[in-house]
Amino acid sequence: MSQAVERAISILEMISKGPQRPQDVAERLQVHRTTALRLMQDLAKGGLARKNEDGTFTAGYRLAGLAHAALEQFDLRTIAHPHLRDLCRELQVTVHIATVVDDAVVYADKIEPHGKVRLYSEIGKPVRLHASGVGKAILAFMPPAERAVLLDGYVFERYTETTVASPDAFVEELRRIRARGFSTDDGEFESFVNCIGHPVYDATGVVRTAISVTAIKADTDLEALRARLPAIRRTATAISSELGWTT
Repeated sequence: MSQAVERAISILEMISKGPQRPQDVAERLQVHRTTALRLMQDLAKGGLARKNEDGTFTAGYRLAGLAHAALEQFDLRTIAHPHLRDLCRELQVTVHIATVVDDAVVYADKIEPHGKVRLYSEIGKPVRLHASGVGKAILAFMPPAERAVLLDGYVFERYTETTVASPDAFVEELRRIRARGFSTDDGEFESFVNCIGHPVYDATGVVRTAISVTAIKADTDLEALRARLPAIRRTATAISSELGWTT
């Protein structure tokens, strides 16, 4: 990848999260301010960024349009979105769906209830396989050979006291998930967040996708999330059925 393209991608990622000053971008990219400004102006000319009156740059309307058009190409998201929206409305928690893309698991969609604290996850970003409900649900039920590919060279980083941070312990965790049919995340990435994940089957009966419901512990603890398993399971089954899965 050329340096200019790499820098442009970094700028787009930054402005998509909020207004950025050329100086902020320059410091992030470790370039001169004039270089950062020129790149941002070029993006603005192409409609991918726009300059505000205070001199900051934000995402352009063309960028938003391209993102929307790209999302419409993901059949999984198109199929799953109405079901995830309904589950979010019913449970008033954040709902995710993630799937295998190449040699990683990425978030394909995310719906958050109004008025709740926003969580770190982002559509299109990789999932932390050992410290997320969707990651563990996919790994537990997917074909062993594909699981081995995803875990080849994987680093089990410890984020909190409850993170499953060793390969042997993780293998045992996946066995328990298969036995009970769903995964949990008990503050394993962020200590104040918990989650339940459930596998989604494709037309061939293979799992490469999962949904999850995630909540701040102070609002909804893990026991309260477990009580909502019927709704979570119903949603996963509905998405699986639309993907062509039959029991």
